[in-house]
Order: sequence, then structure tokens, then C-alpha cells
Amino acid sequence: MGMLERLRKEWFILGIVLVITVAKLQPAFGVKGGPLKPEISITYIAVSAIFFNSGLSLKTEELTSALMHVKLHLFVQIFTLVFFPTAIWLFLQLLSITPINEWLLKGLQTVGCMPPPVSSAVILTKAVGGNEAAAIFNSAFGSFLGIVITPLLLLLFLGSSSSVPFTSIFSQLFMTVVVPLIIGQIVRRYIKEWLERKKPPFGAISSCVLLMIIYTTFCDTFSNPNIDLDKFSLIIIVFIIFSIQLGFMLLTFFFSTRQNSGFTPADTVAIIFCSTHKSLTLGIPMLKIVFEGYEHLSLISVPLLIYHPAQILLGSVLVPTIKSWMISRQKALKLTKQPKMPVKV
Repeated sequence: MGMLERLRKEWFILGIVLVITVAKLQPAFGVKGGPLKPEISITYIAVSAIFFNSGLSLKTEELTSALMHVKLHLFVQIFTLVFFPTAIWLFLQLLSITPINEWLLKGLQTVGCMPPPVSSAVILTKAVGGNEAAAIFNSAFGSFLGIVITPLLLLLFLGSSSSVPFTSIFSQLFMTVVVPLIIGQIVRRYIKEWLERKKPPFGAISSCVLLMIIYTTFCDTFSNPNIDLDKFSLIIIVFIIFSIQLGFMLLTFFFSTRQNSGFTPADTVAIIFCSTHKSLTLGIPMLKIVFEGYEHLSLISVPLLIYHPAQILLGSVLVPTIKSWMISRQKALKLTKQPKMPVKV
């Protein structure tokens, strides 16, 4: 893999570093009321663009085929939206006695409340050769669930910091998330052939818009003198995030490979990635809506900004290992179920 190929894959992570650096050097450009007018351009236009884009790129027809595998979906959704945030909450009860920055810890809790991502879990499941349809369904279904459940979880575990009433949070979510998604799906119906022929770079477009959102969030931080972030907290948080990911991947692996779980090795792959990955695309806009006008917003969003590259990094490193496990496991299962008739491969 050449240097250029690597850059193409990692450009988004480099982009995050770059926009945060630019925000540090020139915060006045992207602050509220600044030339970029983020309170309109980001809050409404950018967030809507991301979800319109998701609506266009979600293949609805693939979802219907994966619908039948109810047990797998239940496992993933309960793990992601119930077990994950609760486990983090319990873990944070222990961490709250440490000197780690409390806003970063609150940020870890928000990571737990996030829905599964639309892309990274699917890309990694595909790379391993796991059950891609199930991964697509769970990412999409989780995103839809997340639109309702994530704000509720955030309010349950953190309480809304803002004086923003619950109804206005939901109406904004509805207008900037649900409506664009549905419009995207309707437009997709009409231009399906064109989309499949041209294959527009949906991922790259969403990533660019996301970088803008991250940039303005950090412009707000750096223009606020009261915010200090100590290196110790940051390093510890990075370590905690990697540990959480590895621990939860092992946990889902253990549960989904139990004797009578009823999951195939390909299902297990989808489960490992879908249950442990968290969405930055949905997460950052949601934090922006729920914690609107909150001076610690950027500190709260730091763990999510670390979690996202970490899950892609860890996932990519583990792809060969998981792949060889899956193939050997499938072979072993084939041998135990030696059929009478020749098997079509």
C-alpha cells in the first residue's frame, strides 16, 4: 500500500487534525455570529446536507432482505443503545473520583449514547467478508432509532444542560435529520439508475461537511478563554477509549459465538463491528442540537472525535485476524455438517 493510497484512506483523520489546528489559529472566522454564520450554515444547512446525503445513499432494497434476521438486530441494538451507555455510566461512577477532566468524562457518556455509524461498521464487515446486509440494516436501523433514542439517552444520563426545551430539540432534529433523510430516499427512487451508474462519492461529501461542523465547534472553544484541557486527561481518555473498544469487541465476540447463539461466523463479524462502533456523522450534529449554546460543547465532543478514528484504526488492524478466524470457523462448521449431497460453492 503506497503512501498516496494510505493518505486517501486516512485523509479524514488528517482533516480533523487540520481543521482543529486552523480553528486554534483563526477562531474568529467560525464562531457564532462570525463570517461563516454557523448558527445557520452549520446548524441547519450542513446537518441537513449530511442526512439528505445519507438518504440518497441508503439502499432501501437491501434493508428489506436483511429484515428477517430479527435476533441479530435485537442483539446489536440492545447492546449499542442499552448495554453500552449503561456500562459506561457505571464505569464513570468509578472514574469520577479521579482527577480526569469532568467534561471529557461527560463526553465519554455521550459516546455511549450514540447510535451505530452509517459507514465504518459496514466497510469493515465488507472487508472481512462478513454479513454485509445485516451490517447495512443495523447501521441504518440504528441511525433511525438513534434519532429518537440518542437525545433521550443524553437527557437521561446527562440531563439537558441547555435551557432548550425538549420539544424544540425534537422539532430541530425532525427538520434537519428526519425530513432530509426521507427526501433523500424519495429522490433516490427517481434517480436510482443514475446513482448506480455514476456512484457519487457520498462518503467523501459527508466527511467534508462533517469537517466543517467540527471546525466551527472548535472555533467556539478556542475563542472562549475559560476552557482548559490538560494533557493528562486527554492521554488517559485515549487509553480508556481503546480499552472500551477492545473490551466490548471481545464481549460481543464471546456472546455471539456461544454454542446455542444461532449466529453464523459471518453474523458474528457484523455483530462485532455494529455493536461497538459509534456514529460521528449523527453524533456531532446531535450534540450540537442537544447542548446548544453550551460553553463546554467542544470538550464534551472530544471523546467522540477520538472514538471515531480509533474505531476505524482498531477495526482495520483487526481485519486480517477476524477474517482468518471467520474462514477457519466456517471450514470447521462445514466439516461438522458434512452434507450427503455435493455443496455448491
